[in-house]
Amino acid sequence: MLPSVLPTETDHVPVLADEVLAALDPRPGETVVDCTFGAGGHATMLASRLHGDGKVIAIDRDPSVAPYFERLRRSTAAKARLLHGEFSAVLTQLSENGVEADAILLDLGVSSMQLDRPERGFSYAADAPLDMRMDPSAELSAREIVNEYDERTLADIFKRYGEERFARQIARAIAKQRPFERTGQLVETIKASIPAPARFGEGHPAKRVFQALRIEVNDELGALERALPAAVDMLRPRGRLAVISFHSLEDRLVKRFLRAQEHGCTCPPDFPVCVCGSQPILRATPRRAIRPSAAEIARNPRAQSARLRVGVQLG
Repeated sequence: MLPSVLPTETDHVPVLADEVLAALDPRPGETVVDCTFGAGGHATMLASRLHGDGKVIAIDRDPSVAPYFERLRRSTAAKARLLHGEFSAVLTQLSENGVEADAILLDLGVSSMQLDRPERGFSYAADAPLDMRMDPSAELSAREIVNEYDERTLADIFKRYGEERFARQIARAIAKQRPFERTGQLVETIKASIPAPARFGEGHPAKRVFQALRIEVNDELGALERALPAAVDMLRPRGRLAVISFHSLEDRLVKRFLRAQEHGCTCPPDFPVCVCGSQPILRATPRRAIRPSAAEIARNPRAQSARLRVGVQLG
């Protein structure tokens, strides 16, 4: 059971806050959906633009966000709802029920709130139980993956989701030293598996493996693939979709999705003329990903890898 922790003003610094506000530009009377509510930094900022006239739908799979949502609900006169669940499933259900939105935000990855609580097992900087579940009631945790997946599967996960150069060596060492119960034990094994010269200058040696495990535990890329079309289905004409990603796999997936929505046509490239009749649905604006300023990175180093992409429904 998670400890009861009251929210504080420093729980979450919303990344690319000004850029998200400009891109989504919520107005009174509109419906805003924050698919990754977390500590509510972005949602609170967006709700303030509704001036009490409109609706905020917050989604999160982590039940510990409830006190943060209550703080938001008390601070806004707009209608506010919190829906618990993995965002792709909730968005699909909302879309199927005919719910429409004017602005939708996905702030991907692990939240500062989760990283800063060692008992959740997300951080390689503190010794804690191997967990990494965004939804603590989910069956699969990092402990099961590390101790039960075969060596080849582990190496594939580290390579594919963490882009780890030494994936095979690390997987081999893990297979030899199992069982693992705590993050500190795993960190030491990762460090010992990487040649000494490679341990310096590329960030923490365990960073990529921990990222890969977290993605696997929470099916983050699968959830994103399912969520994007569901979000587009919910958008009203001229509705705005904004996605913040923190690593290249997510950003590449979002970029390709937006390009496909802009293109419209699904015919094979060798067809001389379009026969599918599909029309463009979104316009990416701007074409390139928006990155945090040097000033923001100085204030919040966790923003350094953030990339924001925005699509506008063509209507």
